Amino acid sequence: MDASDPLPATECADPRYREIDAWPPESALAALFEAQLSAAAATRAALPAIESAVAASVERLRDSGRLIYAGAGTSGRIAAQDAVELAPTFDWPAERLLLLIAGGTAALTRAAENAEDDAAAARSTVSANGVGAADVAIGVAASGRTDFTCAVLQEAAARGALTVAVANSPGTNLLALAAYPILVDTGAEPIAGSTRLKAGTAQKIVLNLFSTLLMLRLGRVHAGLMVDLRATNAKLRARALRMLRHLTGAGPAAAEAALAASGGNVKTAVLLLRGLDPAAACAVLARHGGHLRAALAELEP
Repeated sequence: MDASDPLPATECADPRYREIDAWPPESALAALFEAQLSAAAATRAALPAIESAVAASVERLRDSGRLIYAGAGTSGRIAAQDAVELAPTFDWPAERLLLLIAGGTAALTRAAENAEDDAAAARSTVSANGVGAADVAIGVAASGRTDFTCAVLQEAAARGALTVAVANSPGTNLLALAAYPILVDTGAEPIAGSTRLKAGTAQKIVLNLFSTLLMLRLGRVHAGLMVDLRATNAKLRARALRMLRHLTGAGPAAAEAALAASGGNVKTAVLLLRGLDPAAACAVLARHGGHLRAALAELEP
């Protein structure tokens, strides 16, 4: 990144907010709220790009590929938040998830701003983790020119990975490096350069949409229910039982027994309640790539 380059949109000062520190609190708060709404609205234009990125990612992630999130600072922490929710919500395997955060995992709770300039560390991290053709790497940067994140995508692409970029400034390096660029042009922030505001909100929305549509396409949602959740506590076990009873009409005792026999997997338990044994239930799900709807269709007369 050259200091003489024009500032990305997210770093520019918006004259509308020049006196915001002198405004009455209710006026400042209303303006900040309206800026958040504008960030959400700006995301709509990115829907076709998100859909294309998901369609390409499904092909890599259907079997053994890894989902890789890369970022620095605010963008890295937002990326990490989306990533860590995939395991409890969709039972995405930990070994198929990789976080490449500038400054390492310590930067998730403590600022490590200098780490975002370390392109060499990014390249070595990609290499050390054996990123390859089965993987999907998502780089997130508000400015679209963070050295660490750009280097991750560049190195990942060189190793055959599919690359996706999420940025909030048009015409930037990160978008140019990615096979699937996703631009959400949120413009200048109410506080210049504070991308935890509009840009961060838009990034979270994009990642929510991307990962949720991806899990839908991979069969980890059925009938609007998170049927691949990990029932790791009492609340989630109760939710799994509710889903099972809702999907099958089974009584409490039958649902409990099926869930226990399935090892806590709702999709398998549904098939057990349809008369299959655990091995047969797993086999029919495997034939249909984990899609319960298709597995149930096979069982229909």
